[in-house]
Amino acid sequence: MLTLLAYSMVVVFMFLIMTKRLPALTALILVPIAFALMGGFGKDLGPMMLSGIKNLAPTGIMLMFAILYFGIMIDAGLFDPVVRKILKLVHGDPMKIVVGTAVLAMIVSLDGDGSTTYMITVSAMLPLYQRLGINRMVLACVIMLAGGVFNILPWGGPTARAASALGVDVGAIFVPMIPAMIFSAAWVLFVAWMLGKKERARLGTIAMPGAGSGEQPSASLVRLSDPATARPHLLWVNAGLTVALLGLLIWGAFPLPVLFMVAFAIAIVINYPQLDEQKERIATHAANALPVVALIFAAGVFVGILSGTKMVDAIAHSVIEAIPPSLGPYMATVTGILSIPFTFFISNDAFYFGVVPILAKAAAVYGISAAEIGRASIVGQPVHLLSPLVASTYLLVGMAKVEFGDHQRYTLMWSLSASVVMFLGAMLCGVIPFVMR
Repeated sequence: MLTLLAYSMVVVFMFLIMTKRLPALTALILVPIAFALMGGFGKDLGPMMLSGIKNLAPTGIMLMFAILYFGIMIDAGLFDPVVRKILKLVHGDPMKIVVGTAVLAMIVSLDGDGSTTYMITVSAMLPLYQRLGINRMVLACVIMLAGGVFNILPWGGPTARAASALGVDVGAIFVPMIPAMIFSAAWVLFVAWMLGKKERARLGTIAMPGAGSGEQPSASLVRLSDPATARPHLLWVNAGLTVALLGLLIWGAFPLPVLFMVAFAIAIVINYPQLDEQKERIATHAANALPVVALIFAAGVFVGILSGTKMVDAIAHSVIEAIPPSLGPYMATVTGILSIPFTFFISNDAFYFGVVPILAKAAAVYGISAAEIGRASIVGQPVHLLSPLVASTYLLVGMAKVEFGDHQRYTLMWSLSASVVMFLGAMLCGVIPFVMR
């Protein structure tokens, strides 16, 4: 009964948001409550929801102050030179912009933090997409694909979880997967090229305002900031502050919420010392921050109920029990296939610490090593980032100004393709066996 309830809840939730019957915010709250009540968990709903909200509270605080911080940096003109440089390189060609977005996202993803990748890449590229009329769905799709591939880096999270859960060295999982990761990165660039060509066919190569035939746009006309809020004399101060922030973030010296709170406070005081200016800047960016933070806390309700009712465990056990013994020699392949839906419907922690060890024990009977199961378990990460349980995804859609359901529909096929390419690449290289002989 609990298993049926769990699957029904996930299906109804996805149906409602992808068909736009309900926005993600209300669906994340109402759907799990309704199914928990149907399952007889009414008296425990409060503690479950509160537990989920508490767990995601640091993420919500971090995202709110991150949006405010980067909003202040945009207002002050920190990214204006970056935009002008990119425009000079791409010559108003949508295809080059989309491919450049993928490359930038991959470079930033090397730090292993999805939120950082989204904040930096969207801040740098969104104004170009808006100015040239390129579909913002393409922006969100390409950035997420790049982040999904690089999410298997040892310091990104999933690979470390798999290694810890299986008791193997993280290098034994990641290093053999490097060629497969390269295949997937090449595929992402190919997808970006295809999507960029479609946008080029739709829009053509666009001359920016102030640019004649064969000329570059006038530097004074290409900017993200408003002249009234720009602080060009503080460019290097703001750049230094941002570099220091990102350095501390990668180093892990302080918790992320604290880092962004302090950085925001310093940035707004330096750039807008007058109280009225500060209030105006905060009010301006509150419209961007509120929907993202609200979604995070709503997701806390969903996650809290999913975990508190043990629906997560029910889903995991139902799939494991459904695997027939005849598939034993194919357990590495089965694990790779299961990693795609599992990391979408349940959290990484639940999958890697609850499901993967069971799959590894079953595979060991057939001579399949724990490291091979660990490698197979991470191929679903490009799809994982589309999950409503991933907090950073709400940051991406919020900053890119697209609807969560629209983003899922647009990106799902490409995310699946990236996972398939990674999986096939790993099998081609022999690091994930198709069948144990």
